[in-house]
Amino acid sequence: MKHAIIVTGGKQYRVAEGDVVFIEKLDAAAGDSVKFDQVLAVIDGENVVFGKPVIEGASVSANVVKNGKAAKIRVYKMKPKKGYRRTQGHRQPYTKVQIEAINA
Repeated sequence: MKHAIIVTGGKQYRVAEGDVVFIEKLDAAAGDSVKFDQVLAVIDGENVVFGKPVIEGASVSANVVKNGKAAKIRVYKMKPKKGYRRTQGHRQPYTKVQIEAINA
């Protein structure tokens, strides 16, 4: 099985063809195709290729499934004995993509 390590949104992801991955929000609508050019490594059975830092000419193409927001988390701050309490919510936006092909 062919795997690749890509960089998007400041994070690294190990992907294979057919995988569905939640990544940091991209500026693309559902149904669009995206191409990731920053490929750090390609693993194909016994053949392993590492870039310095990226592999020239390698790319991973994917299809955007949907854009959404993750579950809400609560951020609570408190200073004891001072009467200071703050509650804030946050929902991180994401893009759900399906990996179509690894071109290396």
